Amino acid sequence: MKAFRTPGTSLGQLDAEAAAGLVVAATDLALVLDDAGTIRDVAIGSDDLAADLDGAEEWRGRRWVDTVAPDSRGKVEALLKARPGDGGPRWRHVNQMAPPRGALPVLCAVAPMGPDGGRIVLGRDLRGVSQLQQRLVEVQQSMERDYSRLRQAETRYRLLFQMSVDPVLILDGETQRILEVNPAAQQLLGRAGRRFAGRTLTELFVPEDRQKVTALLAALRSAGRAEDLRARLVEGGQDVQVGASTFRQEGGLLFLMRLSLTRGAPAIMVPEAKTRLLKVVEGVPDAFVVTDAQARILTANPAFLDMVQVTSEDQARGEPLDRWLGRQGVELDVLLTNLRNRGSVRLYATTMRGDLGGATEVEISAVAVLNGGQPCFGFSIRDIGARLKPARNLNGATRSVEQLTELIGRVPLKDLVREATDAIERLCIEAALQITGDNRASAAEMLGLSRQSLYVKLRRYGLGDLAGDDGAEG
Repeated sequence: MKAFRTPGTSLGQLDAEAAAGLVVAATDLALVLDDAGTIRDVAIGSDDLAADLDGAEEWRGRRWVDTVAPDSRGKVEALLKARPGDGGPRWRHVNQMAPPRGALPVLCAVAPMGPDGGRIVLGRDLRGVSQLQQRLVEVQQSMERDYSRLRQAETRYRLLFQMSVDPVLILDGETQRILEVNPAAQQLLGRAGRRFAGRTLTELFVPEDRQKVTALLAALRSAGRAEDLRARLVEGGQDVQVGASTFRQEGGLLFLMRLSLTRGAPAIMVPEAKTRLLKVVEGVPDAFVVTDAQARILTANPAFLDMVQVTSEDQARGEPLDRWLGRQGVELDVLLTNLRNRGSVRLYATTMRGDLGGATEVEISAVAVLNGGQPCFGFSIRDIGARLKPARNLNGATRSVEQLTELIGRVPLKDLVREATDAIERLCIEAALQITGDNRASAAEMLGLSRQSLYVKLRRYGLGDLAGDDGAEG
């Protein structure tokens, strides 16, 4: 602390009114205390703070320590015990009570005032700082949620990459150097699969075929697609079919290259550990389905068959996925567009419809991979109905709105508006039924609908047990 050198000369004859004006101008809140710590006078430097501290006039005659929150009383007592000779004023964060709004954060310091032991409390409003801190916490939590989703997506990518029976390589788009090789590719390339990691792709092929491979990558980079070609590997001299596609990650271009043995070449055996992994995927409780580039089902696990209410995989194989997915012709187009552009989709909320009339709220994560030079899509479908069903109140409505806002940019506006209208209409009907104790005649009257119109909407949204209700009371 460094005080005025000659305050008597530099400040002149400063009277009480002038001093009070200086205090009010320099602080947001000022309290005049006697030697016992009792408030004798109060000054507030801003109108908005004065509105929040509407009861501050009642503090006169009360001890300062009695006007703060319980967690701040120790700080106030420490400030009042400090002596002028201990150095400059110590600033402490004090929560000043302001009913009915609760406590307001104030940065306070105590300074001596006159020879009679009186003191003055100088306070600075910390509400703006608190709001910034709260926003920082919210942003941090949002970033942590995004990181968690990213880690989950990376885990799914790793799983599909490692369990693929097709030899797959990931290349850097600029240098054409190998970044990753899956186990099937390592088995095909033998020792070369490890020896060439980090080197250029062309070193895997015999010299007479390297120019063809380079031309394929150049065409893929410029046009976005290229025809598959046949080339011979240096290791073992095997002929392979070479196909590739591009995708972007962290702003950079990468190549996804698939090598498949041509006809007559020995088949690649799947390791026993990968076989067990495939069995696990077959038995997981989440639905898993693989489709071709036109979204026609190639294979599906039993959980998917149960979800869509079919008895065997043969009934599902060859069928379009949008036969059971969400709104036909809308949501699948959104998923496929994102898969073709980005390579993966995660946590897409929608509904799966069963052949027997059942409907399930689900989250879909999907990835695009190459199969014989052609893309195929893998969909992991999780039933989230148990999470959503209990929330038949305001919290459930908020969840529905969040799900609708996540569709912005992925679904046309007219479809988004229709979805929002349907969600609001369903919530209103559910609320009316809950208020009337499931009396549908009263609910129809409350909603301004005829009973027949209400039954139509109940059937549309799958609400309630409508068996035998065509002419009966709900």
